[in-house]
Amino acid sequence: MNTEHDWTTTPITADILRGFLDLEPTTHGLLPHRLPAPARRQIPDEQLTLAEAQPSGVRLAFRTRATVVELDTLPTKRAYRGFPAPADGVYDLLVDGRLAGQATVPGGNVHMITDMTTQAYELQEGPVGTARFSDLPARDKDVEIWLPHTEITELIALRTNAPVEPPRDSGRRVWLHHGSSISHGSNAAHPTGIWPALAAAAGGVELSNLGFGGSAMLDPFTARAMRDTPADLISLKIGINIVNRDAMRLRAFGPAVHGFLDTLREGHPTTPLLVVSPIWCPVQEDTPGPLMPDMADGTLKFKATGDPAERAAGRLTLTVIREELARIVDQRIAGDPNLHYLDGRDLYGPTDYAEFPLPDEVHPDAAGHRRIGENFARLAFGHGGPFAAGAA
Repeated sequence: MNTEHDWTTTPITADILRGFLDLEPTTHGLLPHRLPAPARRQIPDEQLTLAEAQPSGVRLAFRTRATVVELDTLPTKRAYRGFPAPADGVYDLLVDGRLAGQATVPGGNVHMITDMTTQAYELQEGPVGTARFSDLPARDKDVEIWLPHTEITELIALRTNAPVEPPRDSGRRVWLHHGSSISHGSNAAHPTGIWPALAAAAGGVELSNLGFGGSAMLDPFTARAMRDTPADLISLKIGINIVNRDAMRLRAFGPAVHGFLDTLREGHPTTPLLVVSPIWCPVQEDTPGPLMPDMADGTLKFKATGDPAERAAGRLTLTVIREELARIVDQRIAGDPNLHYLDGRDLYGPTDYAEFPLPDEVHPDAAGHRRIGENFARLAFGHGGPFAAGAA
């Protein structure tokens, strides 16, 4: 008998999903969100609307003896008019924690951005497709399917050639992380290759990734969502989006950081909380935003367009951000011994930039993500780190 076609269809429900904060029923299936509905109602722009619906860190998790797994999805892919079409997003399948297969789903919807400045777009509708994995070991095993971090993914159907059951309780701690497009996974090659996923695997924790491309803006609704989300460990990577959007001055930035931390502590009063400043990014170290695309050499790069002389008037740069974050944490730590600070240049600094340059001058490539993940795992989860087992 050809057991490949002796299918079991398993409803996709919350008990076999990880890394999401909300599930929205759609006309096709389920759409995982990384912000809850009350927060989504307060989102001020299309950038965050798209980013939070891209399932960075979201994965299906189950046990099965199946040797073949099929996942039907409807992707929505972001493209820019006048630029080559993006590569299809990658689905990573892990068996007992190890990468055992990859797949893509061609087609689907296209969110075509027609103006990079205003983010105006057109939606081009497309069909449902299937990510297929075969030749899996014929034994009981833990399976995870990490969804593409680069495209919105509506979940339609899960088929296997053996029954599926929810995963066993791993007993691992839950790490809740918030950051920018670098945490979201920009320029990483596949979903388990983004630096938070690499660090989580090395640290033996369950990741809940609230890295939002272009949207780590100290938004109060994000703070409230994190306050209300169960977590054993929390980190905030703050700064680069605020600089590259020229969104605040120094006078507003400090109180906004305090307010975000105060909100988190309402729900997590003693949870280890790590504040991480920006990684090394030469174009914004000492030049304020806004950041603008630069096609001078025929490839997409970014440049900061502010006037460095205006730092004296409160314009923010990465250097200023790091100094202010270190000051704030130092000020608060006497009353909050579970609060910690990590200089982002210890994750990726000038020597890392020399070895793994930022291809567009802002986002690391796959090798850069590996370096950041390795350094975070060593500094946060390693011996003496704020997230080390038994540290709190």
